[in-house]
Amino acid sequence: MTAARAALSASPARDRAPAAGASPRTIVIVNDHAAMTGGAAMVAIQSAIGFARRGLRVIFFAATGPIAPELRDNSVETICLGQPDITTASSPLAFVGVATWNGLARDKLSELLDTLDPRDSVVHLHSWAKVLSPAIGRAFAGREIPVVATLHDFFWVCPNGGFFVYPAGETCHRVPQSLDCLRTNCDQRSHARKLWRSARHWLLDHASGLKDVCRHAITLSATQERVARPWLPPAMRLHRVDNPIDIQDRGVADKTEPGPFLFVGRLAPEKGARLFCEAARAIGARARIVGDGPLRDELQRDFPEHDFAGWKSAAEVTHEMRAARALVFPSVLYEGQPLTVYEALANGCPVIASDAGAAVEAIEQDRNGFCFRSGDNASLARAMTQLADDARARSMARTAHEIYWRRPLTLDRHLDGVMAVYRAAMIAEAGIAV
Repeated sequence: MTAARAALSASPARDRAPAAGASPRTIVIVNDHAAMTGGAAMVAIQSAIGFARRGLRVIFFAATGPIAPELRDNSVETICLGQPDITTASSPLAFVGVATWNGLARDKLSELLDTLDPRDSVVHLHSWAKVLSPAIGRAFAGREIPVVATLHDFFWVCPNGGFFVYPAGETCHRVPQSLDCLRTNCDQRSHARKLWRSARHWLLDHASGLKDVCRHAITLSATQERVARPWLPPAMRLHRVDNPIDIQDRGVADKTEPGPFLFVGRLAPEKGARLFCEAARAIGARARIVGDGPLRDELQRDFPEHDFAGWKSAAEVTHEMRAARALVFPSVLYEGQPLTVYEALANGCPVIASDAGAAVEAIEQDRNGFCFRSGDNASLARAMTQLADDARARSMARTAHEIYWRRPLTLDRHLDGVMAVYRAAMIAEAGIAV
């Protein structure tokens, strides 16, 4: 029994048990960054603002700035330690020390938790693997406050966070932290970095107590749950809540002449951009690539007939989707919930998606798109051929828009789902000593 669980068991239930159906009045949202630096940060900040607008006290705790102005503008109390991340650290060695075991984050989070009433408070952990480190688990030791985590990635169960061997460009099926895992160079940069991440993962499992205190976790898809569940603590209860998408219904775009097949994303091997280019060439289709990355020069050289547009703003990407014949999402990663896919569908853009990740969960075959066998050029080409006919592309665009807006991924739906998890966590924590 961990120290945290022992302390909970020793506490009188009458001093801390919430009433049935009780909701928290204070929510502490914990995330590596206080700015919208990626998907996890975006969801953390959006939910903080949403709960604050519902009249709750929201405290946003982060290691690294700057602080998103939206947090201040919406009365979200923000504690930012001003620590560097890998992009701003004075030296890689200094960053490694912090990201391995961040004692300052542990201590400051502990000080914050000392001020809260566990009977009406909840902590929601979004990301910790970039700066906060597993050390923050020690801040929860011996406390009665329930902790909920959203599994935005696989760092909870995989040292490199993706179950993917980046140098080989293939999915990893090894046992995490096994000898086979340790000797496999799966990191994007170096084997040394993989070994460091493995050492940090050992601290997560054996020294931090973080997995013990996070007894409720939010997952984003069936795919993510299937991959992660075998390596999570059996006692951790998983809840499915979709991430929100900030998008408005603009109706179905005029597709009298459907545009090119569209790729949106980072031009890296794991995202499948080369496969997309090859399939488009094979069927003689127009292809437009929005994004940048290490493969851009190589792909532009090898596929001069395709249109490489570089990065675009969010508004410009929306315009691209509304004009496109279909979005092709050929990623070979276990994508937890690829929001690009849902954004396309919301804009009436059919999707052709690899069956490797959760994108397939958004696809109703031959209605709003098609699935193809991951990494299979011929399979992708066949799927793209299905939309070569203009009339079929227009019909599927209307269906894609209709299906998405029957049950859109709004912030309110997300907040309602997360609040239900908070209530479950509060009641479960109160019942430990019963």
